[in-house]
Amino acid sequence: MRFPYPVMVCDVGGTNLRIAVSRAPGSAPAIVLKDSTAAHHGLEGALVAAAKAAGAEARSVIVCAAGPVEAGHVRLTNADWTLDGPQIARRLGLEQGLLLNDFEAQAIALPHLTPDMTREIFRGAARPGAPMVVLGPGTGLGAAALISADGRWLPATTEAGHVDFGPVGSLEEQVWPHLERVEGRVTFESVLSGPGLARLHSALGAARARAPDGLDAAGVQAAARAGDESAVESIRLFWRLVARCAGDLALIFLARGGVTLAGGVLPRLVDWLDAQAFRETFMAKAPMQAALADIPIRLIVQPDAVLAGMAALAAAPDTYAIDYEKRRWRSGA
Repeated sequence: MRFPYPVMVCDVGGTNLRIAVSRAPGSAPAIVLKDSTAAHHGLEGALVAAAKAAGAEARSVIVCAAGPVEAGHVRLTNADWTLDGPQIARRLGLEQGLLLNDFEAQAIALPHLTPDMTREIFRGAARPGAPMVVLGPGTGLGAAALISADGRWLPATTEAGHVDFGPVGSLEEQVWPHLERVEGRVTFESVLSGPGLARLHSALGAARARAPDGLDAAGVQAAARAGDESAVESIRLFWRLVARCAGDLALIFLARGGVTLAGGVLPRLVDWLDAQAFRETFMAKAPMQAALADIPIRLIVQPDAVLAGMAALAAAPDTYAIDYEKRRWRSGA
């Protein structure tokens, strides 16, 4: 399996769209398009615009998208887009194409993250070859793992964001009855996402008998920066719940290779991150605290880091245990 160059790598989220071009194996991807997803009618038009900006037609494309992938197709979970890889390949004359889930791509990027791309929460001691986990809130909540398999890395996708999420401790027990249900449920994603932060703030206000303020996630952040203690409390609770979710996923995968936080929300909230409190909540999994004690925890602060991971995959696809024959798409295929 190989990806002819130039290769375009695309990160298609429910809110944001990023496209970069890598002109040769090992070259850093250069951003050629950053926009809102809603500003485009589909990926095909965005790729045409990116090619004009780059001054070169892509021969290969690797796309990660925020939704479950079936072969070369995906419908975004939180945006009105459907990606049809084979159709895009035919119309643009691509020699090679590959479609990944967005957090599958985040997992693929994990071995390629550099220190300037992340902020350390807990140094720990990663075990070489052990599973790694990445998770993060954005428009929704994504999660995936990267597992060593016969000398290659196997990215394992999940829909962990749609797992039911219950309260722990007296404060959460007061908040949970006031949480807005999404299709009748409280899930990781309904709380741990951009919209989830607004839901959490509203529910915490109701539990404290405060009048509703109608703030969205950006409003909660702005209020916290202005010194609003209720907004600060909401963000600190949000971080605690992220830590609890991260600890759960670390146990599920025994992620002794490390846990990485990603997504568009957390870097904006980092001023209210208490690293010690985060780790204490992460480890509060009796009787399994010892299994989590040495796991490194970090936060991706460079939003384009996933593009570097996809560029690394294009340069050395055999590093990853992916069934390319079933998943790739190309002109005439």
